[in-house]
Amino acid sequence: MHKTADEIVELARHKDRLTALDYFETVFTDFEEFHGDRLFGEDEAVVGGIACLDDKPVTVIGIQKGRNLPENLKRNFGSPHPEGYRKALRLMKQAEKFGRPIVTLINTAGAFCGIGAEERGEGEAIARNLFEMSDLTVPILAIIIGEGGSGGALALALGDEVWMMEYSIYAILSPEGFASILWKDGSRAKEAAGLMKITARELKDLGVIERVIEETQDDNVLSKEQLADNLRQLITAKLDQLAALSPKELVNARYQRFRKF
Repeated sequence: MHKTADEIVELARHKDRLTALDYFETVFTDFEEFHGDRLFGEDEAVVGGIACLDDKPVTVIGIQKGRNLPENLKRNFGSPHPEGYRKALRLMKQAEKFGRPIVTLINTAGAFCGIGAEERGEGEAIARNLFEMSDLTVPILAIIIGEGGSGGALALALGDEVWMMEYSIYAILSPEGFASILWKDGSRAKEAAGLMKITARELKDLGVIERVIEETQDDNVLSKEQLADNLRQLITAKLDQLAALSPKELVNARYQRFRKF
């Protein structure tokens, strides 16, 4: 059944949506989480470490939301601080050192915009991730699993390919923010969502992403197990394809991908 953009926004934000840690546990095996950015501290809005995919080691990094108030307070509602992005970069550089492909799972309304985050260099941390990811010599696959908001999402989405779940969104700002800026009326968010072209299918048609991962089949919602199995097969096939490229070919293709915009 066709869903409107504002309905997809609601589904992308739903509290029962599968999280990054859910996918780490179902798509991958033997996940071992790493902590800290080695500069300031631990940010629990960003999770990551080493896992296995088809018995091969991969580095997995995700932005984690909670399902209730205590979990969201712990995870800062999925809005990373600069140390979260620096932790992610630490893991990505480690992956490059040991020749492991990288899979990022993104679900954030945006980076945290508090005073402390700004004082500790939020903008620099995001920019540094983009700078470093552009030259990493291992495959990078980025998947939007819920919300993909602004630079907070882009900081983990500079990949060789970018995929989106069927009911996810990817935009420079929220529909509420768009409506507030354009019409000075945040209550027109539903109208804004219909204009912004933020859904997976719209962005696939525009060439912004490479794949839409189906969450339904014949109007029936796929089970957690079916979705995980499908995603596992798709990621395995794509990483095998990217692994066949030389480091120089990989970096050049990534450069050309983002230059076309």
